[in-house]
Amino acid sequence: MGDAIGGFLPYAVGVAISPVPIAGVLLMLVSKRARTNGPMFLLGWLVGLAVVGVVVLLIPGLQAGGGEPSTATGIVKGVLGLLLLLVGIRAWRSRPAAGQEAKMPGWMEKIDGMSAFAALGMGFLLSGLNPKNLLLAVGGAATITASGLTTSQEYVALAVFVGIASLTILVPVVGYLIMGERGERGMMSAKDWLIQNNQTVMSVLLLVVSVALIGDAIEILF
Repeated sequence: MGDAIGGFLPYAVGVAISPVPIAGVLLMLVSKRARTNGPMFLLGWLVGLAVVGVVVLLIPGLQAGGGEPSTATGIVKGVLGLLLLLVGIRAWRSRPAAGQEAKMPGWMEKIDGMSAFAALGMGFLLSGLNPKNLLLAVGGAATITASGLTTSQEYVALAVFVGIASLTILVPVVGYLIMGERGERGMMSAKDWLIQNNQTVMSVLLLVVSVALIGDAIEILF
């Protein structure tokens, strides 16, 4: 179990460091429906990651054989690494120029009037279907399947993965439920910084994770 956690930790951290979703939940926590929409966004986020992970765990041929990762796992990791590298390059090239203000995503402008169901769906989309997080979640789950764990241990490891990957969403939501409106100023400042630096943070993060995935693939295949 420890080896599995150590193997998927970079991918879980990569999902957790998601500037736009973090900024979105912070903005949601200063909206009129904060006490409802914040927890619903968190729930959607957790479900999205869990669904992706379970789907990967159920794919035949990825499980370790004889204590060694399968060839299919090596291929999956190699492909994911290359895709993440391309996404990272694209993020770097699209970062704001010096002195240029980053544009807020359109969905964030509608947060104040967002329903609880919409907040749930947004959390699901940003965790399970966001291209960067989808690739990282698949990479993390593939690492679990390659660890030679029993079926029950795989699902425990997946729960740990989802928990770590959700910390940056969980902490603000729980913090708001405890502190109330006292932390609004800090949340808005953090939101502005995250939106402005989203592309730079993502590009560096994806470069590191893609290199790790490609390295794992080379080790497995060759």
